[in-house]
Amino acid sequence: MLGDAFSTVAVPLLALHATGSVAQMGVLTALTGVASVVTGTFAGGIVDRFDRRRVLVVCDVGRFLLYGLIPVLWWWSPVIWPLYVIVPLAAALGMVFNVAYVTVLPSIVDPGDITRANGMLYGVFAVAGVAGPALAGVVSGVFGPAAAIGLDSVTFLVSAFGLRFIRLRPYAREETGGRLAGARFLLGNPVLRTMTILLTALIFLTAGLDDLVVFHLKENLEQPDAVVGYVLGAGAIGTIIGSMVVARVRRRLGFGPTWLASTTLAGLAVIAVALSGGVVAGIGALMALFSLAITVGAICSMSLRQEITPAHLLGRVTAAFWTIHFALGPLGATLATWTAAGQGVAPVVTLMGAGLVLTAAGGLFSPLRRSGL
Repeated sequence: MLGDAFSTVAVPLLALHATGSVAQMGVLTALTGVASVVTGTFAGGIVDRFDRRRVLVVCDVGRFLLYGLIPVLWWWSPVIWPLYVIVPLAAALGMVFNVAYVTVLPSIVDPGDITRANGMLYGVFAVAGVAGPALAGVVSGVFGPAAAIGLDSVTFLVSAFGLRFIRLRPYAREETGGRLAGARFLLGNPVLRTMTILLTALIFLTAGLDDLVVFHLKENLEQPDAVVGYVLGAGAIGTIIGSMVVARVRRRLGFGPTWLASTTLAGLAVIAVALSGGVVAGIGALMALFSLAITVGAICSMSLRQEITPAHLLGRVTAAFWTIHFALGPLGATLATWTAAGQGVAPVVTLMGAGLVLTAAGGLFSPLRRSGL
């Protein structure tokens, strides 16, 4: 998570330093999203077929090598094009890693503890998420974003070493139903089908949010790299709080009301970001509120899939879910950043927030309104 948090800041900063263009940042984000979507079509089959812990280790070693290559190439010849190749490849490995990560949790904890366990893991990850963007901003400000990405690469090697000590309960590895078995299961369940549709809209709306916040802070407010890191790092504080309360909130309200309320809150926080003007502290606080709401919804969604999906299908169901709901992310990021380049950041961010509120409103007319899950 520390490596992922580093990448969230260091990669856009390197692209911005090289091009000075928010549109180019959006293209890089879009390519990363495309790589994730394409990889999602076969990631589930890999995870369900091979040893899941070994898959996690291989993905981390691969990201160590890829991110480590960026500063070497940058110091040799400071051009932007290698990012358009290396970062999407790293995103592809990240997709496989994330699918495998979701599937191993039921092999570690009992079914009744899945939501609480996901909350604990999100909280632990968020600690790295607080330090990661802030540290990336400081390192980038002092040594440059290429050096920050070099440090980023080392975190994946540390993770790969640590994963060697994880032990999972035995589980059946089956490939029954083929590659599309996960999609069939996902779309055959009314609640999971509805969640897929709503989260596709959510990802489309928010895929370019971090790029717009980075651009607003750097170009409109003329803040240094370190401030960019601190503002995005504040979002991790919201993740910590969300991870602490999610199990209790879901137990009291049920899955549907919890997810719908959290999405509405996220939308209102994004609208407030657009209206905050040049108050940097206010932007940081609102990003924390946005992350809190998104975290609650994400943990609920992931826990539900883990609870109701058979173990031998979980990799393919997870991959199908992410592939479908990430599919419009690249388009959303490109539209958001290119529109912001011409119309300004505030109107685009306002539309993002309003779209999230409307997404939650649409969920009121779906199976999610039930509170028994």
